[in-house]
Order: sequence, then structure tokens, then C-alpha cells
Amino acid sequence: MIRALLICAGVVLATTSAVAQVPAAPDPAPAAAAAPAAPKTWSSMSPQQQQLLKSYQGKWDGLPPERQQALANGSQRWLSMSPEQRSSAQQRFNQWRAMPPEQRQQLRQRWQQYKSLPPEQQQRVRESFNRFRQIAPERRMELRKQWRQMSPEQRRRSIQRPPPPRPPPPAPPRRGR
Repeated sequence: MIRALLICAGVVLATTSAVAQVPAAPDPAPAAAAAPAAPKTWSSMSPQQQQLLKSYQGKWDGLPPERQQALANGSQRWLSMSPEQRSSAQQRFNQWRAMPPEQRQQLRQRWQQYKSLPPEQQQRVRESFNRFRQIAPERRMELRKQWRQMSPEQRRRSIQRPPPPRPPPPAPPRRGR
């Protein structure tokens, strides 16, 4: 359970970091692996994108092409979201902006660690996170408290230990003849 907590906390923080960086940061892919982004002209964006990014209009041509592309992609993603998704993203972005710079940097590093995992391991992290989210809030608080009280060595052992097997689901009731 503690292992799931650590993994889930990392994913939550990483996800927060990723969502918050969408409009402001270029793709975290290594520069050598990615081709330079082509400059995005202001007139090539839809009127809705221009409206979202109107504060950048006067300085658009002076932005680096990677920043232009990130802003254009972020605005397109925003426009494709439902109102509920937008509300959630705005809430996470506000949380991001309220964080101290040191915490933001730590989250960026965790996100990079997550992105460097093989896809199968990323999937396991996401599954652990989803299981953790299904736990009652009181139990999650208990697990967080236990985690904070552990030494670094105890945490390391907890992460390396495979999670206990889950009990099989109960069998459906049998019907009589």
C-alpha cells in the first residue's frame, strides 16, 4: 500500500506539472531528438486560438518557435476540452502557480523520471495511481502519514517490494434449480 502511495504521489505531481506547463513550456523531449519547431504565424491560428492568446499578439513574432508551437498546441488542446475538463485544468494550473519555485522544479524532475520509464512501467504507475484514488480519503491520509514517518531506507525497501496480491473477487451467488 505504501508503494502505491509513493507511485501515485509521483504521478499526481507529475501530472500537475505536465498540465501546468502546457501553455508555458516547450516539449520536454531532448533537443537532439526533436526537429526544431517551425514558427507558427499569428494569422495561421484560428480566431478562437487568437482570442485565448491575445496577450501574446504584440510579442508573438519575438517568441522562440518552440514557445509559439507550445502555446498554439496548448490553446488547441484547451479549445477541445469540455467545460468540466477546463475547470479541472484551471484549478490544477492555479495550484501550480501557487507553488514555490523549488517545488515546481522537483515536480518537473519527477515528471522527467516518469517519462523516462518504459511504457509498461508507466502503465503500472497509472494503475497504482488509479487504485490509490479508489481508497477512502481517510485511509489515504493514514498512508501518507505512514510514508512521511518512514526513513529513506524504509521507503526504498517499500518501493522495491512487490505489492501484496489482491484477493480474488467474490464468486457470484449460485442459483438453485
